[in-house]
Amino acid sequence: MEEAGEYPVHKAVFDNDLPNLSKLLRKHDVASKDKHGNTALHLAVMLGRKECVQILLNHDAPVKVKNGLGWTVLAEAVSYGHRPTIVSLVRKFRQQSKEQMEKRRPNLIAALNKIDNFYMELKWDFQSWVPLVSRILPSDVCKIYKSGANIRLDTTLVDFSDMRWERGDISFVFRGDADPTESLTVMDNIGKLYQTVKYEENEMEIEDEVNLLMSTDILAAQISTKKISFSRAQSGWIFREDKKELVSGQYEAELYSVHGLTLESRKRREHLSSDDLEKNKALLQHFTKGTYNSFNENVRRTSLTPPPDKNISWEEYINSEVNNYPRLGRDLVYKESSKHFKATIAMSNDFPLSVEKLLNVLEVIAPFKHFSKLRDFITTKLPTGFPVKIELPILPTVTAKITFQQFEFRNNISPSIFKVPDTYYEDPSRFPDL
Repeated sequence: MEEAGEYPVHKAVFDNDLPNLSKLLRKHDVASKDKHGNTALHLAVMLGRKECVQILLNHDAPVKVKNGLGWTVLAEAVSYGHRPTIVSLVRKFRQQSKEQMEKRRPNLIAALNKIDNFYMELKWDFQSWVPLVSRILPSDVCKIYKSGANIRLDTTLVDFSDMRWERGDISFVFRGDADPTESLTVMDNIGKLYQTVKYEENEMEIEDEVNLLMSTDILAAQISTKKISFSRAQSGWIFREDKKELVSGQYEAELYSVHGLTLESRKRREHLSSDDLEKNKALLQHFTKGTYNSFNENVRRTSLTPPPDKNISWEEYINSEVNNYPRLGRDLVYKESSKHFKATIAMSNDFPLSVEKLLNVLEVIAPFKHFSKLRDFITTKLPTGFPVKIELPILPTVTAKITFQQFEFRNNISPSIFKVPDTYYEDPSRFPDL
């Protein structure tokens, strides 16, 4: 049996002992996890301990953290359904994201300054095994300019995430030499307007995000790379030989098959009403016809009726098998699926940029969701060389083919491309997801 005193902060939350919780947080780590991977904030949210939640947030308890079952604090809060708690968590998450970005910024700028200036083109092709979806999926050629600590990315694919995309003519500009509050700018070149990414609290955006969270499935999808391995792709029936390819007509590359790549998708909907389920089903049907973006209903959601108290003791919880503890909050309505993917990757020693330097560039442009997925994949241990072509899953039904089709070092990149033209006007709400 576990000793009762091993997780004192967690036990104080379980007992709803507010004075003791405040006292314990002066000398114990608010981010520590118990044997099930739950933080004290996880427990406070699942048990509906609203005052404990606020005390823990006041001590900067991390919001973007998963428990042993892979669920974040926010996922459990949405399940419980207490709106003020969800609002507090979303607000805290934004604040913590801003602080983390500011902490990484000096190292990021130093790394960018060490890379020679360049121009690069990156082609994206999205494909699906679902015929209707495949017909309407986008493609894009991203143009990336790097000069000093400045980066500009031109794209026609504004966003691609969770079965939704937005087309346009967008430029994303990061200026490392600017004030942190002014360093990230996104320009809409068709509307001739721009938005400076502030990472600030906007109450209306927070309320809208909470409405969306409370009316849609709780999703946890991740590419599992635990069992990943690479083998040389081969051609020929009798005389087998390793496959090679000339990518973009200039990079001699060796082809590898990627094994053990699994997209694990988990979905929860215990917080949704039958009306919600019908609306979400209709949205999905419209998506397959290519009309998803015409729907933008955002009705204010009220708190759900709390789930009945399970009357589970601390001893029952902490002494249960790891990750097999009694359900503390609302009973799960849960579905999981896993899909094994065939991925291929072409590695070249001819490419003039290193993987490490590419990651520094991708760190800056990660607000674009598809770039975030690419960055996550490249952090996997790859074979030697540079990944000049990659095919990998980014959604349960969608695979992306990414090709580095042009790269050249340039010393004549004009400083003007990192500035907003005088003819553009500011619209602080043009890109609500950034």
